[in-house]
Amino acid sequence: MTQYVINPIMPGFYPDPSICAVGEDYYLVNSTFAYFPGLPVLHSKDLVHWEQIGNVMDRASQLPLAHAGHSQGLFAPTIRYHAGTFYVICTNVSYGGNYVVTAENPEGPWSEPHYLEGAGGIDPSLFFDTDGKCYYIGTHPNPKGCRYDGDWYIWIQELDLKTWKLTGEPKDVWNGAMRGVHWPEGPHLYRIGEYYYILHAEGGTGPEHAVSVCRSRDIWGPYENNFCNPILTHRHLGQAYPVKYVGHGDLFETPAGEWYMTMLAVRPLESYTTMGRETFLAKVTWENDWPVVNVGEGQLTDQVEVSLPEWRPERDPHSYTSRSRGRNAAPGSDRHYDFAGMEALGDEFLYLRNPDLSRYVLESGKGLYLTSTSVTLKEQGSPSFVGIRQQHHAFHVEASLILERGQEREDGCSAGLVLLQSNSYHMRLEVEQGKLQAVLCQKGEDTVVGSVPLSAVQQGEAVTLYLQIVGLRATVGYTCGNADFPVAEDVDIRSLSTEVAGGFVGCTVGIYAVNAEGVKESRVLFTGLSYRHMEL
Repeated sequence: MTQYVINPIMPGFYPDPSICAVGEDYYLVNSTFAYFPGLPVLHSKDLVHWEQIGNVMDRASQLPLAHAGHSQGLFAPTIRYHAGTFYVICTNVSYGGNYVVTAENPEGPWSEPHYLEGAGGIDPSLFFDTDGKCYYIGTHPNPKGCRYDGDWYIWIQELDLKTWKLTGEPKDVWNGAMRGVHWPEGPHLYRIGEYYYILHAEGGTGPEHAVSVCRSRDIWGPYENNFCNPILTHRHLGQAYPVKYVGHGDLFETPAGEWYMTMLAVRPLESYTTMGRETFLAKVTWENDWPVVNVGEGQLTDQVEVSLPEWRPERDPHSYTSRSRGRNAAPGSDRHYDFAGMEALGDEFLYLRNPDLSRYVLESGKGLYLTSTSVTLKEQGSPSFVGIRQQHHAFHVEASLILERGQEREDGCSAGLVLLQSNSYHMRLEVEQGKLQAVLCQKGEDTVVGSVPLSAVQQGEAVTLYLQIVGLRATVGYTCGNADFPVAEDVDIRSLSTEVAGGFVGCTVGIYAVNAEGVKESRVLFTGLSYRHMEL
């Protein structure tokens, strides 16, 4: 059956994809940096329809993130399957370094981390050879000294899975396809036919990003460069091309013998990227024992033809979606969360760093209570915040809350809705002391871009805050009853982009509560949160 994948397959903040095929099932993981829980696990049977089945790092004991910068924490995971066990290897750049976790079921639970002594660098991957041996492949600075920023090497060493120790001698095997290449990273090792292949990224994760490949008949090399490298990049297509930063690929094969590759890319608007790096898919064929990406195109396409039977997780009684009664929203979908009727938040919800989950309480018939904390969104702590990924260039999001003291709220607590790029760059729509104000935070400095009194809201009455993004412009306000009260219109949000704010993350949108230092904490009741995409 022919179907068509729509790119990106994971819209929004889903960077550094890694995928493995297990029979007719496909499992995908992505980086999450300072967000908790870490490393979402996505599942599909047809590469078109996906469901989130959990998160790899869902316990504080697995994932220490205290004081981690927004773009620190978890970098570039790899997921693999061997002999009945799933493996995820990743780097926590803030605590512990490179580690491996395992699970018999990709839905979890996943083990505590096995930190790998002597495994320096970032972007690790695992490879299981036909003789059962496991190999670690990763990156580290040039052992002879870096001649320039990004002068790194890809190296291999055997890994003993019984002791979780690297064994034997490490060997530097590759430092990139191009002469003087910057940042050869994200390596994945495969054995396909007569060759071992290293698929890797080059050029950094920005405009010069690319996918390259080399091969050898021996795992230790020497590795032969592909004269067609890079096999995939958009860096030659110009600054105005709508899809950029293409790189960080991972190969996999279907039971029918078809090959595909996942990779990251961005979709900027006017050269500004607010959603971060997203997950795309391409078809791969083999010519002269080399992979060729999207034959006849040589670049990513809006659609990818796949020859797999259609699979709808909501119709499959054995899917996680069906078994969990729709606990998780489908990636890229509109969603409406009625907190009063929810037993638990879905796995797509994100907190910052290590949350105190006792501050987030769902109460049947009422909603989600957030207990405020003095940690603000501008700090590298764990504020009372929970949100979801921005997944569209144009969207409308609403959050409904109840003001327990109406317009007389002068207890030093503020709560509201936020479009969050990082602690230094975000836009807040916050209720405070009888008014609603829109605050644009840039470089850690707040600018009030609009303010209105909450004169229409009575004590104990629900107020709905809204944030509407169309491209790089924001309109915010609140509704009460049938009345609409705009707070700010046509606000420029280009500063909430990777190009201005820096880092590796995309925007999330969520709800929060904060109290001033020395002021008693407050419980703020949110009754609902909704997100719907709009046409740009």
